[in-house]
Amino acid sequence: MSVVFVPERLRGKVEINQDTIQRLLEENDQLIRCIVEYQNKGRATECAQYQHILHRNLIYLATIADSSPVNVQRPHPAVD
Repeated sequence: MSVVFVPERLRGKVEINQDTIQRLLEENDQLIRCIVEYQNKGRATECAQYQHILHRNLIYLATIADSSPVNVQRPHPAVD
């Protein structure tokens, strides 16, 4: 089960670290493979179910990314 579906009583207590993020990325990879397989077989219902889970995972990852401090180096302005 995805970490996105953590029970309400445990939310906020799950440590978000590189391993958690990696597990989600691997899960998303598997979900995409299943979606493609079901699309090729014409099984729209199953495809939609996996797309829904993938969407939740992506929103969760985006929320983590938005709330994390970022060490981004900005390019220096060009000197003429």
